[in-house]
Amino acid sequence: MTARSSVAAREATLGAIRASLGVAAEDARRRVGVLKRLYDHDANLIPARAHADRDDLVARFASMLREQSADVFGVPDISAVPRTIAGFLRNANLPARVQHGAEPLFAELDWTAAPGIERTIGRATPETPTGLSRGFAGAAESGTLVMVSGPENPTTLNFLPETHIVVIDEAQIVGSYEDAWAKLRVRFGEREMPRTVNFISGPSRTADIEQTLTLGAHGPKRLCVIITGVDAD
Repeated sequence: MTARSSVAAREATLGAIRASLGVAAEDARRRVGVLKRLYDHDANLIPARAHADRDDLVARFASMLREQSADVFGVPDISAVPRTIAGFLRNANLPARVQHGAEPLFAELDWTAAPGIERTIGRATPETPTGLSRGFAGAAESGTLVMVSGPENPTTLNFLPETHIVVIDEAQIVGSYEDAWAKLRVRFGEREMPRTVNFISGPSRTADIEQTLTLGAHGPKRLCVIITGVDAD
């Protein structure tokens, strides 16, 4: 299909949609409505559980993640992350190997606190046993991690390894999805989002086959979340 025929096909499709809706292509009122939705960021209905003080939001975030089969650990500061990772991998009888992106936070950690951990840097492959990422935000309303792509945290780390470890600071935990999108706009600017934004709630799972719950069907079968800045669990 040539570029010209492709454009013609697109216009024909859009024309058919407009005809079915009874609208015109140059409808100023509808264009204003679209622009308003794009720039005003009106919030949807936000559940009451997303409105709480900071301690309650962090506790709800952790609780809902655990209900979705994630392992969650609270640590007082970032320095405890290496030994927490080492302990999680050891207790789960997993290889003491992790791979992460060019995240400055991880590069600055004192990994001598976990001398048995082998680290590699870069995008994950299907052979990567454990991916390590930094969470951009967490939505307490559903226990959902918000992950953004980039060289610091490649998206492949979220989905290819069988085990995924995410480090997130308690200050990044918000009440609702709308709060998380607001943080994204502040960080990246209007209409300047990262290439990929992933929302992750628990390990990958499905019950499509004979209604039998299976973990790891479309991604990691284990999810470990380490929340920094809180009392140790």
